[in-house]
Amino acid sequence: MTGYGKAVCELPQKKVTVEIRSLNSRQLDLGLRVPSAYREKEAELRAELSKHAERGKVDFSIYAEHTGDAGLVSVNMPLALNYHNALKNLAQAIGETQGNYLPLIVKMPEVLRQERQEADEQEWKAIAKTVQDALKAFNKFREDEGGTLKKEFEQRVGIILAKLAEVRGLDPQRNITIRERIGKNLEELVGNEKIDRNRFEQELIYYLEKLDISEEKLRLQTHCEYFLQTMQEASSGRKLGFIAQEIGREINTIGSKANDAGIQRLVVEMKDELEKIKEQLLNVL
Repeated sequence: MTGYGKAVCELPQKKVTVEIRSLNSRQLDLGLRVPSAYREKEAELRAELSKHAERGKVDFSIYAEHTGDAGLVSVNMPLALNYHNALKNLAQAIGETQGNYLPLIVKMPEVLRQERQEADEQEWKAIAKTVQDALKAFNKFREDEGGTLKKEFEQRVGIILAKLAEVRGLDPQRNITIRERIGKNLEELVGNEKIDRNRFEQELIYYLEKLDISEEKLRLQTHCEYFLQTMQEASSGRKLGFIAQEIGREINTIGSKANDAGIQRLVVEMKDELEKIKEQLLNVL
């Protein structure tokens, strides 16, 4: 959702700059900073921006820099004269020498006024085109970032799938190791001649079923493939976030059932890749 776009247009007596910035946010938070001359166009601008930004904190600004003698400042002559008379009378009343009051008068409220100029249709057409140019740059920025994120997601999901393949390779030996470890511990505790082999096999099968990760491996594979498939859809950020949660759930379950140092190491590595994916998902619409 992060993005930036800027465009500039030169008018006869002013230079207009349009800037659009966006940051991550769960909803669309649109802020406009527009000169008073264009305030009546705010609704039109909001509607146009909403078409391009579905989510995110979006700051839109129009800056107008006057480059010619536009006659924008005027003097409120009656008010200035009133200030002058009041200061003159005050000086006489307190016996002060009359001086130059002009520097003080121009600082008084409402003496200097900036005239509000309404934008004519031709001027607004030029500005509206500049807004479109800024939006194009804004969308191009986000598309480029999206392409980079797509490659990163594919790479990190690929790493998770590669680690999952390693887990599959370690899983058969894990069962053998668990069986041998339990048998050895039991022999040390009660002696080999006192072990009921039939009961031992039954209990062992029950225990190994509790540690079985076949379903978790299958679901993790399915979720990763679904993640890659969903990336091709438009505005899939929230959906990808939900899938990432499911991926994390399966990884955690594999870790809790693993009972094997090698698989635990792979689980930690998969979690690390998933956390990096979640961080970058905040940038996806």
